[in-house]
Amino acid sequence: MFAQVLALFYQPWQPAPEIHPTAIIHPTAKIGIDVHIAAHVVIQPNVEIGDRVCIHPNVVIYPDVKIGDRTILHANCTIHERTQIGKDCTIHSGAIIGAEGFGFVPTATGWLKMQQSGCTILEDNVEVGCNSAIDRPAVGETRIGKSTVIDNLVQIGHGCKIGYGCALAGQVGLAGGVEIGNRAILGGQTGVANEVKIGEGAIAAAKAGILGNIEPGEVVCGSPSMPHKQYLKVSAILRRLPEIYQTIKQLQKIRE
Repeated sequence: MFAQVLALFYQPWQPAPEIHPTAIIHPTAKIGIDVHIAAHVVIQPNVEIGDRVCIHPNVVIYPDVKIGDRTILHANCTIHERTQIGKDCTIHSGAIIGAEGFGFVPTATGWLKMQQSGCTILEDNVEVGCNSAIDRPAVGETRIGKSTVIDNLVQIGHGCKIGYGCALAGQVGLAGGVEIGNRAILGGQTGVANEVKIGEGAIAAAKAGILGNIEPGEVVCGSPSMPHKQYLKVSAILRRLPEIYQTIKQLQKIRE
């Protein structure tokens, strides 16, 4: 594969282990060996950082976060409280992991904010693209399975559970409580409604609007989404709508 060949000739830049003098590290934080902590990084109380982790400039890590060995945090990402990030993960610039979920309850006097006391967990070898957001829930956890890859500008709502080896392309949006099975693929701009379950190995084409559960291995398209074969038939009819409309008008004239 070209990707394997390319890896033989190009390796990403790896800064040398050091702690920049402008970094602010709370004394209760535990830092592993051979860690790179760049300029203006802020590490708050009770953070645990594994060996050979690389933290680029301006990263902010909130209290009680755990980060596994060899994980890379690129510039300007933010890791919120109680988040757990596994080994060999990559969090790209501007990503926000573990921020408050969108939890508001309607009352007679307005929206009541529900405190988000849960946590966000990224298993090993997860990659999160630039400016993506993965929210924590009011209770329980938001979990991203091992070796899942997430593109730029993806929104993952509170309490979602994503299996291992999944791929979410740019601008995918998951509402709260969505469950995605192992090795599922969501094309760009796919939207998934609250608490929908997507089966193992399912595929959603770009811009799919998923309002109900998807069976394992199913391929869906369109908004609202439908099985791929049905979508092809609908698309064929859609292209003929002007012709069909003219036929209907002619039939109406004949009836008159």
